[in-house]
Amino acid sequence: MSRCPFLHGQNQITTDIASPGTHYGEMQYGDYLALDKILGGQKPLSESPDEMLFIIQHQTSELWMKLLIHELTRAAQSIACSQLPFAMRVMDRAQRILEHLVDAWDVLGTLSPAEFLKMRSSLGSASGHQSTQFREIEFMLGNKRMQFLHGQLEGNENLREKLFSPSLYEEVVRELARQGLPVSQDRVQIDVSSPTEQDETVEQSWLIVYHNIHDYFQLYSLAEKLVAFEDSFRLWRFRHISMVEKVIGAKTGTAGSSGARYLNKTLDTILFPELWQLRTKL
Repeated sequence: MSRCPFLHGQNQITTDIASPGTHYGEMQYGDYLALDKILGGQKPLSESPDEMLFIIQHQTSELWMKLLIHELTRAAQSIACSQLPFAMRVMDRAQRILEHLVDAWDVLGTLSPAEFLKMRSSLGSASGHQSTQFREIEFMLGNKRMQFLHGQLEGNENLREKLFSPSLYEEVVRELARQGLPVSQDRVQIDVSSPTEQDETVEQSWLIVYHNIHDYFQLYSLAEKLVAFEDSFRLWRFRHISMVEKVIGAKTGTAGSSGARYLNKTLDTILFPELWQLRTKL
């Protein structure tokens, strides 16, 4: 198989594909989209009519996160193959997905504190903190912090695979080295299961790119797309915090989390550190 299968119409991402005997000509809209499963998956546990909003908000977010994982995987694969124009096209789509997720908080934000309290007990120990797909996205972006897993890694092969695979930014750093920029071998050979940390040789490499844009235009363009993506990712976090504070204030979150206090700490995370720090030195 080609090292870059996506360039030849193939796909490395594991998906459920219909069996060869499927009669596509007989397929209806609802069959193709499995609407019986999707639309039958909303089962409120309280008497509150607003619980439907809460369920659908989180179900659709999980679907968009599934697509985001799909696209970030394609972007990382293309960067690993030095196909930067393809990677940037995919990152444009990933950016739009994030913007959609950010805007979706407006809908959940229509839930009042009183309306949420009517359904809160029915949530039991369920919490967005338990979303393994969100952890996958964080791992793919280099935020590989084991202390936040709380058992999620056990039996979850997708999450484990993301932990021990190079992050998107790790692939970008390797591309810097392949293009002859002064990234140290220690940085290139770093343990990929550890979180991204600032590296002076990576910063120096980006400074060369930014001082010689015409010579490294594709790397420069990719860097700017990464900065825009992280900006949207921060906004996604912030809008989540704002919505939580609006609905439950500083109360303890579901599943015993510290709620908004915990979420506020996540704003300190920097995914692509050198790309932000170099701006001070330009």
